[in-house]
Amino acid sequence: MSVQHGFNAHHLAAIDAAIGTAVAACLLPGAVYWLERGAAHAERAYGRLDFGPAAAPVTLDTVFDVASLTKVLVTAPAILLLHKAGQIDLEAPLLRYLPDCAGGGKDAITVRQLLTHTSGLLAGLPASPAWEGREAALLLASLERVTHVPGSAFRYSDINYILLGLIIERVAGMPLDGFAEQRIFAPLGMHDTGYRPLARGDGRTIAPTQRGAVDANAVLSKAQRGLASGAVLQGQVHDPTVRRMGGVAGSAGVFSTARDIARFARMLLAGGELDGVRVLHPDSVRLLCTAQSPPGIAALRGMGMDIDSPFARRPRGRHYRLGSYGHTGFTGCILWIDPQSQSFYVFLSNRVYPDDHNSILPLYAELGTLSAEAVLSAQQ
Repeated sequence: MSVQHGFNAHHLAAIDAAIGTAVAACLLPGAVYWLERGAAHAERAYGRLDFGPAAAPVTLDTVFDVASLTKVLVTAPAILLLHKAGQIDLEAPLLRYLPDCAGGGKDAITVRQLLTHTSGLLAGLPASPAWEGREAALLLASLERVTHVPGSAFRYSDINYILLGLIIERVAGMPLDGFAEQRIFAPLGMHDTGYRPLARGDGRTIAPTQRGAVDANAVLSKAQRGLASGAVLQGQVHDPTVRRMGGVAGSAGVFSTARDIARFARMLLAGGELDGVRVLHPDSVRLLCTAQSPPGIAALRGMGMDIDSPFARRPRGRHYRLGSYGHTGFTGCILWIDPQSQSFYVFLSNRVYPDDHNSILPLYAELGTLSAEAVLSAQQ
């Protein structure tokens, strides 16, 4: 592992071994890990792009589909940028910005509840009958009914962040990917990061994700055909709902490198500023990263970041304290930040290659624990 002085070498070796063991067991083809505290960081690439014997090795420049990290790299910060500009009221009803969504108990949903996954909406949009396009996604969302009174229960839901992405576009008057580039990625110098890397002409190596296994007799949309006949997604978003939407949504779709995500984490630890450029106001960082769930909700979420929901406990590990925060992505990704020790770690992988049957959740817990130990033992 490439490392600067400042970490416990024994625990760094244990991190190497944990990821190497997972690669050797074919739980994932390859990965990149990054640990940082202050001026010190450790980084390493593991494995290959796929399981083929001639596959190219993963490098620190490899671009990964970061799946639901999109929610905290783009959507939640974008909402908070518009909120700080006075263009979005976090306590306003969803219908103020998307009046198409009236009915089905959705009239009471607020922007805050969408951000904290307490809207009462289901986890995702239906896949059938076949549909395609952003307007179709909005129509399907508008037909959804809440299963719980908004604000009364936690359920992690992609629908929440699909709606938030559509709100951003309506309020900002521009596509979500353009807003993200102009207001977040470019100011932060996140040059490897963005939606639809193939359309952007990104020449960097992109890790493949899922190999298709679609019923040849099924009625397929254009987006679904990308998985037919054993094709491999490489540079096309893995998330099928976002693929139907054209590759850009508030719930998923971003591709990035560990190096770029480290820049984002560094900005948050610095209160919203990096290299003299302010991206988020300190108040926005606080809303993003500290508990903002409605009263009575046990699963603690910021307006974007996970703090203490069932999804947080593995990447947080045994030692990072409550108050640390982060997010995971279905493709095999983690960003976890600890303001107390001023440290964070990033883990990117393509564990969904060639399918999504492998689970690396035990590895998540191991990485959370070992990352904290590498930092905290070095401070003693």
